[in-house]
Amino acid sequence: MPNVIHHTAVCVTDMDTSLTFYRDGLGMEVTVQGAFDGPWRELFAGPEDRLSMVMLGDPGNPAAGTIELVSFEGDIEPATAPVVREGFFLVSLYCDVDQTLERLAALGHSDHERIELETPHGTLVMGSVRDPDGILIELIDASVGAQVTG
Repeated sequence: MPNVIHHTAVCVTDMDTSLTFYRDGLGMEVTVQGAFDGPWRELFAGPEDRLSMVMLGDPGNPAAGTIELVSFEGDIEPATAPVVREGFFLVSLYCDVDQTLERLAALGHSDHERIELETPHGTLVMGSVRDPDGILIELIDASVGAQVTG
């Protein structure tokens, strides 16, 4: 089997706020949720050995990718200012961009970008928004995006 990405994890400061953003705003579905004890200090240099997590994705298509929201009770270092830098850059999702931006705006996330890019396959609508912890989320129109980026 080739190496494939299983999931991307985002350490959040407020699980309820982030869950609302990813589930209600981006339209992802909760697939797993719970709190787990493990060697998180050893494995991740976590602040404790208990973490809460919520996995979100498409239960009908597990190969579509999953985002895991992780929360520790102990203090963690805050993310730096949301600017382009080396290291983790963004999470990219196929979706209906306009519907997603409308849902996010209704939840108070109106600080976003939307562009239309002309391609040989048609007009590609893209957008970007930051999650409650400043992670950049790229939105790609599902109807044209797979033809252009796939």
